[in-house]
Amino acid sequence: MKKKCVLIYDDDQEILNVCRAILDDENYHVETIAQCENIINDLENIKPDIILMDLWIPQIGGENAIRLMKENDGFKHIPVVLFSANDEIEKISDKIKASAYLKKPFDIMAFRETIKTYVS
Repeated sequence: MKKKCVLIYDDDQEILNVCRAILDDENYHVETIAQCENIINDLENIKPDIILMDLWIPQIGGENAIRLMKENDGFKHIPVVLFSANDEIEKISDKIKASAYLKKPFDIMAFRETIKTYVS
C-alpha cells in the first residue's frame, strides 16, 4: 500500500525536523519545503494527500500560497492545515477555507490526530 504524502511548508528547519520525525513514526511519506512561491509546481510534482502550511513564510506567505492553490481546480480538493503562532490563525483559516489549523507551539497528539482526520 502506498504511503500517504504530507507536504509541509515552513521556513523553520527545527519545526520541519520535528514534524518529519512525528510523521515518519506514523508511516507517512513526508516532503518539506522552506518557501511556497512555487506552490502549483510543487503540487504537480509531489502530489500530496495533505498540506501543512506555515503562515509566516518568506516570499508570498502561506495565506497567499493557499489562495493560489484553492483557485486551481486540480488542487483545491487537497486538505490544508495552517499552522502558525499568529494570534489570528483561526480567523485566517476561516477566511481562506483551510481544512483545519494548529496554533504553534502545538500538542503532538493534536498534530497526529489532525493529520489522521484528513488523511485516512
